[in-house]
Amino acid sequence: MNSTHASALPEYDYIVVGAGSAGCIVAGELAQDPSVRVLVLEPGDAAEDNPETLAAAEYKEAFINPRLMWDRYSVPQPECADHRLFMGSGRGVGGSGAINAMVYLRGAEHDYRQWNTRGWQWSDVVPDFERLEARLGLGRQPPTRFADACIRAAVESGFQHKDDFHDGRLSGYLGYEWMNQQGGERRHSYAAFLKPLLGRPNLTIATHATVHRIRCDGERRARVVEYLDEGHGGQMCAARARREIVLCAGALATPRILLLSGIGPGRELQALGIPVVADSPGVGRNLHDHPNVILFFKGRQPTDCTWAQLYGFHRAHPNSDLAPGEADTCYVFYSARSSFREGMIRLLPGMMLPEAVYGLGWPVDVVRSGLKSVFQPRPVRSFIEHLYGIVIILGKPKSRGSVRLQSAWPGEPALIDPGYLREPEDLETLVRAVRLARRVASAPALATWGNFELMPGPLARSDAAIERFVRKNIMTTYHYAGTCRMGDDEDAVVDGELRVRGVRGLRVADASVIPFTPVSAMNAPSMLVGYRAARLLRGERLV
Repeated sequence: MNSTHASALPEYDYIVVGAGSAGCIVAGELAQDPSVRVLVLEPGDAAEDNPETLAAAEYKEAFINPRLMWDRYSVPQPECADHRLFMGSGRGVGGSGAINAMVYLRGAEHDYRQWNTRGWQWSDVVPDFERLEARLGLGRQPPTRFADACIRAAVESGFQHKDDFHDGRLSGYLGYEWMNQQGGERRHSYAAFLKPLLGRPNLTIATHATVHRIRCDGERRARVVEYLDEGHGGQMCAARARREIVLCAGALATPRILLLSGIGPGRELQALGIPVVADSPGVGRNLHDHPNVILFFKGRQPTDCTWAQLYGFHRAHPNSDLAPGEADTCYVFYSARSSFREGMIRLLPGMMLPEAVYGLGWPVDVVRSGLKSVFQPRPVRSFIEHLYGIVIILGKPKSRGSVRLQSAWPGEPALIDPGYLREPEDLETLVRAVRLARRVASAPALATWGNFELMPGPLARSDAAIERFVRKNIMTTYHYAGTCRMGDDEDAVVDGELRVRGVRGLRVADASVIPFTPVSAMNAPSMLVGYRAARLLRGERLV
């Protein structure tokens, strides 16, 4: 695209790519200044087109709405029974924050120390978390008999009960977590930061706009965003940024856009015929996630909660090189009546159908329709009401994967390799965590409630049997991070101010910049990145 054509394009001060947890905050904060023109490009729907994304209790309906999630799968995972694993993420304004269970956890002080980046230590980020929380509004679900029984069982097994996880000390503690919801409303970043600004003349939100690439000028300054406008006949469009372009598309999509734009490992880009703008070997590398497995139990009585509202943290692997007192695993006490039906409707078609058949689309609808019927009979519903689980989440994975291009064609899906269990220590940690979770389930409080183990079952007692269970049943927790690693070193993709190295006028502000994932849920740290990016773009200093 030559300079003459570029100058005729619609111009904005800032172009924000992606209206997810971070992007909504970046755009909303910048648009507070009426003299600043902001364009937001989002490939999915407007939030109001899917009102379940705005109501807290409708989170499970949002999770199974096919319009609200990217239907991605990994490459086969050799350490996970060679399975292709679901790698979905939120699609539409609000992003994954519009369909998740609204858990709000800052993470541990150790997590930010591990980032080892100036301006991003625990004492640096706490004031911004406090400002975020004042805008979001947080709440907790009320205690229930089942949740209280889980707390007692955990305490009987060595955990300590804690009322508030905001102090950054997590290891060995369990309690009711904060949730970004209030008065029945989902308080995600769209509701708190962007929705109040709708209608302002300086803010444009373009939905159904899929970004293909970013164009740089001869001085390697990011100037133009090219995107497919699927809402108007699928025409190719472009917009020009006077100041900066901010990528907030998430840890799976942001590196893909950079690679298509010629920013990434030079040799790989050349092999695909993509002109190299900046040779940045780290783009798309360092992908990691919180994989999990679930132990299921049947109680003697129905559970009485419809939310996963308890989180616990522990050090399962004492010989890990993590800092003393740092948790490596997270434990979620899960009432199946909260979302078991919806989880099966979302995930089972991908497990049941061959890849070629799944790709046709209509067989997925047939299977999902059948599954909805399966869950209707009263005996099935009664069984689910008595079913509960302990979700074991690997909070500090050592394994790393990648996001790579298959071709230079923007319509080609990326190759997503989460690299689960590539490092043997991850499997060892999960095996130890399964044993810890079983110890909690066998404690008097849950023994009284009822704790008949259904999965992996009473016969899976040896380490080898538990390893087989983990390999066959591991799945994502949708906490992807790290693919555009932040750091003060020259090998980092972005610096401590989130600027892409080797290119001017371009920043990344989403979970892809997080070099080591926090042990806890990712939504709050992702919002933190967005909030701090907006501060930087306004010219503020982080330290």
